[in-house]
Amino acid sequence: MSLQEVVHLYGSDAPESDQREAFRSGRVPVGVYGLGKMGLPLAAVYADVSGNVVGADVDREVVASVNDGECHVEREPGLPELVAETVADGAFEATDDPAAAASRAAIHVVIVPTPITDDREADLSILRSVAEDIGSGLDPGDLVIVECTVPPRTCEDLLEPMLADAAGHDEFGLAFCPERTASGRALEDIRGAYPKVVGGADDESTRVAELVYGELTDNDVLAVSDATTAEAVKVFEGLYRDVNIALANELATLTDELGIDVNEAIETANTQPFCEIHSPGPGVGGHCIPYYPYFVINGFDADSPLLETAREVNDSMPRFTVETLTRELDAEGKSPEDATIAVLGLTYRPGVEETRATPAEPIAERLSDLGAEVLAVDPMLDDAEGFAAEKVSQDRLYERDLDAVVLVTPHEEFESVSWDRFDPLVVVDGRQSLALDDTDHRVYTIGSG
Repeated sequence: MSLQEVVHLYGSDAPESDQREAFRSGRVPVGVYGLGKMGLPLAAVYADVSGNVVGADVDREVVASVNDGECHVEREPGLPELVAETVADGAFEATDDPAAAASRAAIHVVIVPTPITDDREADLSILRSVAEDIGSGLDPGDLVIVECTVPPRTCEDLLEPMLADAAGHDEFGLAFCPERTASGRALEDIRGAYPKVVGGADDESTRVAELVYGELTDNDVLAVSDATTAEAVKVFEGLYRDVNIALANELATLTDELGIDVNEAIETANTQPFCEIHSPGPGVGGHCIPYYPYFVINGFDADSPLLETAREVNDSMPRFTVETLTRELDAEGKSPEDATIAVLGLTYRPGVEETRATPAEPIAERLSDLGAEVLAVDPMLDDAEGFAAEKVSQDRLYERDLDAVVLVTPHEEFESVSWDRFDPLVVVDGRQSLALDDTDHRVYTIGSG
């Protein structure tokens, strides 16, 4: 088989060097389904490497912006330039018709949201819809790669039969490659900050996925036994963090009774090579850690009491934060219903705009329910929609008669707060980020007291 004829990699008998060159030269067209915060960087990297990518997204505004060479994902270093360059070069275009993208592509990369339902079960409705679209254009020799986080066994039990049914054949590959990317460093992560993990529904799927990602990353590609193992890798990474944070949070609640700085104890314990306790805080947010435990808790018949307890502990921290603030206000002779309280940081982590599952939401709601006037400060957001709080700018905060502050998310901008411009406040520092020892403020740091 000549290089010119190499279009499909799954089942190809061409030399591996020819297959790699066919992929790099754009002879193997790629479809990326989902152009969100993680999907757009992934599609842009695929386009940069292969030169032949069509991105599919149901949001027509997103599609229009991409085709204009614009980047709707903010605060991703290098991404606006890469999108503009690949679009201008004809390497990257977008469509709002996933089925049309599927009819063109030979490699199909899926990176769509997989949230949980109100019953805390995996919501795979978007993934199912995309699978139907891909199946309608799935040719023999095509490869489907799933990057979005799913419950283990999703590829084997759900996607493989669904794709085969929609395509009318089973002569395609299916692999899972867990997305290991963080907002604010997407291009760096995709290109090789961590090893890539791939696992296929069969050995040939694994081989082709390993070949493809070997061209995308400068790091290693770790081929695991099968797609289910690769799916478990991603979920396990999140479960580890959730359980570890829960340990730190539970230890932090013992600070006052122990009469020690738990954060100091944790930091010192971590100097032992077999100990790596995370840091406590006011809660766990984001679109990953608070959700993925339920892929296991509610996805299988076996009990998972440790995972359930970790979720309960982490979900309890906003309440602990408010109870601590209330106690400290009381020590100053003040009550929440007579207090004006500022919540610093609404997003779930510094430097990002995402507010999903942020602990700031239940904290603001609890304070408001107690009768407090709640002010919200966050340089990442234009408003405080969805929060029981009045959005104010950091500069305007000095004009308000504050009684207390809760630091939830330590955005870099908060380092410039002039604390000496406030009358003595009650401050709850949820992230060990404030240096207020030399002030008159009453400061309680979660984990330190």
